[in-house]
Amino acid sequence: MAGTPPDGGGDRPWESYHTAYTNAKAGMEGVDKEKVQKVIYEMSKGSKYFENEQRKEAITKQKIDHLRAQCAKLTDNDISHFQKVAEHKILELEASRDLSKIWLHTDMDAFYATVEILENPSLKGKPLAVGSMSMIATASYEARKFGVRAAMPGFIGCKLCPELVFVRPNFERYTYYSELTRKVFQRYDPNFVATSLDEAYLNITKVCFDRGITGEEVATELRGAIHQETGLTCSAGVAPNRMIAKVCSDINKPNGQFILPNDQEAVTTFVSTLPIRKIGGIGKVTEQMLRQVLGISTCQEMLQKASFLCALFSESSADFFISVGLGLGGTETPEQRLRKSISCERTFRATDDCSMLFEKLDSLADNLADDMQKECLKGRTLTLKLKTAAFEVRTRAVTTQNYINSKEDILIYARKLLKAELPLSLRLMGLRMSQLRDEKDDSSTQTQKTLDRFFRTPDNSNVIGANSPSIEGRSSDNYNNDAASSNPLMCDGVGGKELDDDSSSSKGTHTVKFDGQLTSSNATTSSSKPDQLFWINGYICSICGFELPPGFEEERQEHSDFHLAEMLQQEEAVDSTGPLSKERLAERPCSSTPTPKKKLKSSKEGKHIPIDAFFHKVNKNL
Repeated sequence: MAGTPPDGGGDRPWESYHTAYTNAKAGMEGVDKEKVQKVIYEMSKGSKYFENEQRKEAITKQKIDHLRAQCAKLTDNDISHFQKVAEHKILELEASRDLSKIWLHTDMDAFYATVEILENPSLKGKPLAVGSMSMIATASYEARKFGVRAAMPGFIGCKLCPELVFVRPNFERYTYYSELTRKVFQRYDPNFVATSLDEAYLNITKVCFDRGITGEEVATELRGAIHQETGLTCSAGVAPNRMIAKVCSDINKPNGQFILPNDQEAVTTFVSTLPIRKIGGIGKVTEQMLRQVLGISTCQEMLQKASFLCALFSESSADFFISVGLGLGGTETPEQRLRKSISCERTFRATDDCSMLFEKLDSLADNLADDMQKECLKGRTLTLKLKTAAFEVRTRAVTTQNYINSKEDILIYARKLLKAELPLSLRLMGLRMSQLRDEKDDSSTQTQKTLDRFFRTPDNSNVIGANSPSIEGRSSDNYNNDAASSNPLMCDGVGGKELDDDSSSSKGTHTVKFDGQLTSSNATTSSSKPDQLFWINGYICSICGFELPPGFEEERQEHSDFHLAEMLQQEEAVDSTGPLSKERLAERPCSSTPTPKKKLKSSKEGKHIPIDAFFHKVNKNL
C-alpha cells in the first residue's frame, strides 16, 4: 500500500494504492480484493504507517520514472544490440537446463494456527489469528476467507473479520512441531534444506531411483507420515528444480500436492502463464517496475522483453529474469555453510518508556544468546534494529574485539547502542549477530592488541617521544558525525585551510581526522601514506570496515592503535633501503629527539613483517 495518486484518487482513492495485503496468499482466492483495499485504506490513512508507506511508494515511483527515462533513450541500434545479447543468454541458459533431478518443496498449512488448533481443539473451524492487535503472524484458512493474512495489523484484521479470535504466539511449541516434521524429512533426504520452521526443500531423486517410485508417490507418502506423526497437514510440490517446486506446493493448498513432470515442454508451458509475483525473489516493488515500465506480468513475457531487461538491469538481474522465463532454477543441493547471521526481533505497542525498552532489549539478548549457544556459534558484529513509532527503520552495529555469545557480553554492546539513540519512541526492536564462527574453534581469542604493550617501557613512560602523534580526546554523542568525519580535513598549521588530495604531499605540521579524533604530527606526509582513518556514517572504519559507534571510546582507541601500527610499519618498508637487523638497529646513534620505535624487517628481500607476526614476536618478549 502507499503513494498518493496523482489525481487524488477521485471517489475511489483506495484503488490507486498498491496494498501489500494482496489476495495472492493461499486460501484467499475468492476474497473481495476491492473491499479489502478499501478497509486498509480507511483504517490506515493519516497514521504514521500510512505516511511511511507513502514515502516508500514515492521512492518506488522515482525508480520507475528513472527506468522509463532510460527506456525512452534506447535507440534502434541499442535495442538490436541487446536483442543479440538476450538471444545469446537464452541459448546459454537453456543449454544449462537439468531435468535429471526431482525436487520436492513442502510447506506446512497455516503452521502456527494449525498448531494452536491441535493444542486447543475448541478453536477448530473458527477464524483464528496468531499474533496481536499490533501484528498478525499467521491466519487460519477460515480467517483468510475474509482477507485476513500474515503481516497485517490485528486491528485491520478485526475490521475485516469481527469474529476474529486472537492467540498469542508460542515459538517453543512451534519449534517442537517443526523438529518432528524434520525427522520425517530426514528419511527422504538427509541433506534437506529447511528455509523456515514450516518450509523445506528435499532432493528426492535418489529415493525415487532406489525404490523405483515416482515423485508423486513420495509426496503422498511424506505428507501422510507428517500427518500421522504430528497431527498436522502440509502441501507439497514436485518439479525438476527448487524454484518451480515452491510454486507447485502453493497450487493445491491446503493439504494437497501438485506434480510437474521432468519434461522441457511441460515446464515451459507451466511457466508461460505464471504471474511473476508467484516467483520467489520478485516482490511488490519489482513487480511494479516490470509491469509499469515494460508491461511484463507473466513469466513468458520475460522472454519476449528480454532485450529490454538486458538493457535496463544489471547482468545478474537480467540473467535471473530470463531464467524465470525459461523455468530454470537450482537443481544441486546447496553446500552446507556456516550461517552468516542469527537474529531475533519483537514487535510491540509503540513506547518511549526507557525502562521498558531496556527490558525488551534484555529479553532479546537472552533469546539471541540462547539461540547462538544451541548452535555452538559465536559472533563479532552485533546489529541493533529499531523501528520507530513513525515506522522509520534504523540499524546500528558494532564489531567486538572478541567473539561472543553470552547474554552478558551481548548486553554490554547492545545497551550502548540503544542508549545512544534515546530518547525515542519504538515499536520494534531486534538484535542480529553476524561474522560468526564455530564456538569449538578456540582461536576466537582477542583479535586486536594495543600499542601500549610494546611502545611503553616498564615504568610506563612513552618511548615514542616528542615527534610521535599525540592523541587528543574528543567525545561524540550521536551517530551523525559532522562533515569532517565523513570528509576528513587535512589542514595547515595556520589557517586551517582544507587541502585537496594532490596537496597531501606538502611538508609541515598538519592535523588530520583519525579515529574520530584529532591527531597532530610534525611529519612529512607522503603520497604513499595510507588513507587516514575516519568513521563512515559515524561508525564504519574507512580503512577496514570495522564497525564501532562513537560511544565505544576505548574500543575505538585500540582500533586506531592497530591501524597506526600498520601505518608505521608500511612507512618503515618504504623509507628503508635495506633490511634492518637487530644488530644494526642497536648500533644506530641516539638522537637528542626521540624518534618512533622502528619495527624489524624480514631478512628476505627486505619485506616487512606481517602485523600479526609483529605482535606475536613482541608478546614473546614481554
